[in-house]
Amino acid sequence: MTTPAAAALLALARDTAIAAGDLVRARRADGVDIAASKSSPEDIVTNADRESEVLIRRLLAEARPNDGFHGEESDATAGSSGLTWVVDPIDGTVNYLYGIPAYAVSIAVVEGGTDPATWTTLAGAVLNPATGELFTASAGGGSFLGDRALQVKTGVELPLALVGTGFGYSAARRVRQAQVVAGLIGEVRDIRRIGAAALDLCSVAASRLDIYYERGLNPWDHAAGALVAREAGARVGAFGDDREGSDLVIAAAPDLYARFEPRLSHLFTEFMEENLS
Repeated sequence: MTTPAAAALLALARDTAIAAGDLVRARRADGVDIAASKSSPEDIVTNADRESEVLIRRLLAEARPNDGFHGEESDATAGSSGLTWVVDPIDGTVNYLYGIPAYAVSIAVVEGGTDPATWTTLAGAVLNPATGELFTASAGGGSFLGDRALQVKTGVELPLALVGTGFGYSAARRVRQAQVVAGLIGEVRDIRRIGAAALDLCSVAASRLDIYYERGLNPWDHAAGALVAREAGARVGAFGDDREGSDLVIAAAPDLYARFEPRLSHLFTEFMEENLS
C-alpha cells in the first residue's frame, strides 16, 4: 500500500516527468542539435538533454529544496532530507536523435546515502514522450501503465522467452556483448535491442519482454525502471544475490530469472571476464 508520503513523491515524479516530456517532444519537433560527445563519438548529449535536466532540477528544487539530486547531465548535489532524485532527462538519446519513438524521461526518488549501493527507491516515473505512455511505481504500492496495474508474466520457459538487452558505447565491449547474445540466441525465443534501459525494464513489467539484462548502466538508467519492474513482481538483481548496478542488471519473473541467471553467468565468464570495465 502506498503511504501518503510516497504518494506525494510519486505525484511529483509523475508531474515533473510529464512537464519534461512536453519539452523533450517539442524540441524533437524543432530538430535535434548534438551538444557534445561524452565517452565516445557515439555517446552523445543533445541540447534537449540539458534543457530537460535543467527543467527537472528546477521543478524538483522548487517543490523539495532539501532533497539531493543525481542526474546524468549535471553535477550531483547532496541534500539534508535523506532523499535524492535520480534523473535521466532523456534515456535513449540516440533513438531521440534519429526520431525512433523509444526514448524516455526517467525520474526516481531514493532514500539512502551517497553510494547507490545503499539506495532504496521509493517512487519512480518513466514517460515515453513519443507515445505518451507513462509508467509509475511506488515501494509497496505496485506499478502501473497509466491506470492499469502491471503484473509480470510467470511460467515462461527459457526457450520461449523474449529477451531484451543493450550494448555499450565502446566498440570492443560491443563485440564481447555480441558474443554473449550469439550464445543466447539459439536458446531463447528471440533477442530485442530497443536502446532505452528504462523502457526495457518497464517492458518486463508490462509483459512486452520476458527478460532484460544489460551491463554498464548508470543509476539514472535503471532507478525508476527497476522499481516499476520489481513492483510488477519481477526479480531485479545481478548474479547470485548481488543487487543491480553498473556491473549488471537482470530483470525477469522470479522463476525465469532462476533459469536464466546461471546461463548468462556462464556466457559472461566465457566472453566478458577480461576488460569488463
